[in-house]
Amino acid sequence: MATFLYKLGRFAFRRRHFVALIWVALLTLAGVGAASAPAPGTTSFSIPGTEAQKAFDLLEQRFPGASADGGTGRVVFKAPAGEKMTDADNKATVAKTVKELSDGSEVVSVTDPFTTNAVSKDGTVAYVSVKYDAPGMELKDSTRDALEAAGDEARATGLTVDIGGDALQAASEPGAVGEIVGLAIAAVVLVVTLGSLVAAGLPLLTAIIGVGIGVSTITALASTLDLGDTTSTLALMIGLAVGIDYALFIVSRYRGELAEGRDREEAAGRATGTAGSAVVFAGLTVVIALAGLAVVNVPMLTKMGLAAAGTVVVAVLIALTMIPALLGYAGKRVRPAGEKRKARGGDKAVTSEQPETSTTPAKPGLGTRWASFVIRRPAAVLLLGVVGLGAIAVPATQLELGLPDDGSQPTSTTQRRAYDLLSEGFGPGFNGPLMIVVDAKNSDDPKAAATTVTDQIKGLQDVVTVTPAAFNKAGDTATITVIPDSKPSSTQTEDLVHAIRGEGADVKADTGAEVLVTGTTAMNIDFSQKLNDALVPYLALVVGLAFLLLIVVFRSILVPLKAALGFLLSVLAALGAVVAVFQWGWLSGLLGVEETGPIMSMMPIFMVGVVFGLAMDYEVFLVTRMREAYVHGESPSQAVVTGFRHSARVVAAAAVIMMAVFGGFISSSESMIKMIGFGLAIAVFFDAFVVRMAIVPAVLALLGQKAWWLPKWLDRALPNVDVEGEGLRTQDATAEESKELVRA
Repeated sequence: MATFLYKLGRFAFRRRHFVALIWVALLTLAGVGAASAPAPGTTSFSIPGTEAQKAFDLLEQRFPGASADGGTGRVVFKAPAGEKMTDADNKATVAKTVKELSDGSEVVSVTDPFTTNAVSKDGTVAYVSVKYDAPGMELKDSTRDALEAAGDEARATGLTVDIGGDALQAASEPGAVGEIVGLAIAAVVLVVTLGSLVAAGLPLLTAIIGVGIGVSTITALASTLDLGDTTSTLALMIGLAVGIDYALFIVSRYRGELAEGRDREEAAGRATGTAGSAVVFAGLTVVIALAGLAVVNVPMLTKMGLAAAGTVVVAVLIALTMIPALLGYAGKRVRPAGEKRKARGGDKAVTSEQPETSTTPAKPGLGTRWASFVIRRPAAVLLLGVVGLGAIAVPATQLELGLPDDGSQPTSTTQRRAYDLLSEGFGPGFNGPLMIVVDAKNSDDPKAAATTVTDQIKGLQDVVTVTPAAFNKAGDTATITVIPDSKPSSTQTEDLVHAIRGEGADVKADTGAEVLVTGTTAMNIDFSQKLNDALVPYLALVVGLAFLLLIVVFRSILVPLKAALGFLLSVLAALGAVVAVFQWGWLSGLLGVEETGPIMSMMPIFMVGVVFGLAMDYEVFLVTRMREAYVHGESPSQAVVTGFRHSARVVAAAAVIMMAVFGGFISSSESMIKMIGFGLAIAVFFDAFVVRMAIVPAVLALLGQKAWWLPKWLDRALPNVDVEGEGLRTQDATAEESKELVRA
């Protein structure tokens, strides 16, 4: 591996015009494809294998033309104090609103609240339901404008009017300001770490090109592959972070090679052969973690994972090829490590990146001093790190999962105000109705079967209303709407769903009719359950594959095991922090979290996938330098110090950059992106600075020689990937022997 990448780095350095042209051509091709691609439609959301999805598919089949996936709008009216919606003037206003809404070209139906019993018992709240033939995200702007205009006209009469449903839903805009701030912080860290604007600009340039190719490709394929806005946003988030970090490691190693006196082409080749090898395996762990999301069997999550994994692959390839090419263009503007400080302050100013082979006396850097401290007190550091992360993880035991609805919107939005008005007038469960589908095709008496289902549901707890069964034209399928007494995200509503399904089993045995529960609330419950059931198999697959990969890299059993256990600590602590902020409301004002509530169902499994990949990045970059020192004869403790001397400063910089990039997405208006940005940023902090910088050296110090133990039979069976660059050293030794023979 090291020898191949060494040759690739030298080739890219020499043929920099050719390499740069290829990447520019790819970026142009992806950009043209994105610009000429048709506008993507609404991203379909399906959960294969669940009862809610089965019922939804049955509705589309048995009720053709009903626009089961069409958008909905609810115009909610509240009478002024002392009045009722049944007063003549208020009824006239509602009638006018119904008439105006009925004229829309995309409108399928509009209900009159006074003929459909859509008025609260106290007469103060009423609502008009609007059904559209297109999904909410695909509605024309004119349709949305007409809905808002109707609400404004009614509001002008003195009524309180708000609009709920998905008809006003539009694609959310990323937090552009936050992303720019994150990139600015990353640029400052790069300048401080690499010592010059030119060197700092290289990782930023390659990361932007790589993300441009990845996101443009996703945009070009969005319509064909049914990819949503969230897919490209997450690819942007992860691609920027890993793209900057991977390039940073190679540029930093290049400067170290220059400091050892190598010429620039040779230094580029060696940097690519050594740091580039670590980049390849770190990237592989990220790709495995992201692509592994496919095992969950949720199409949306699979597409998000594969798209982000593709962007990571581009980041790895561009770091291995375009960085050496750009180093060739930069020439002497990228200085050797420590050169600038030595020029200003002499030998004492040598940085922590000063090569181990240098004879210049250097003051130990912060990384060296910290590693020495940990080695002297490994048990105390290990205990403090584990207990600290364990304490932060405690809130994760109270994790509540769900999917966002209008109730999770900020109170400043009309959707949230409409939600609250409906809860006030009709009860908290009104916003989460359950749709019962009775498939009576195999029943002798479909109407009797539907009546049986209705009667049994009325006898269950937490039920407020059960509507009469409505049959399709064929008379073999009926729908029943159930209004729970509790809010959609409550455990009582979840228990009711399970209770109805339990009654359905008895109905099928007695009448032959199958009873299915669907609707948004049931979909959310099934989605959360599916993700919970998939978490353990997903962890087993991803951690298992990465564990095998790390055995090959480190040629050790205990080091990969320690890496996996450290990851579990950091991800549990990160989940605890997410629960504390987004569910309990701690520091919510500081982070712009306007509404607390259940954590999004996909958050735990997505965080596990992404954080595991990123955690292994730091493990590979930091521990390969320790492994390199160990195989070259240093004691286990000294190898830890050497690894920190060479890598700690750069790994810390890489972690800060990732935190800045992820943190920039906290300003997003979409709650899912905000939550993921915070979760990934805090997870990187815990993993890089607590697990990798404290717990890892402490464990290695306690294990000593045993850390690098590997059974002999396994050592012989494993391929030699040579991440440490031993082949390059052997090549040097052979070349030196040849020179000696010539001289002799």
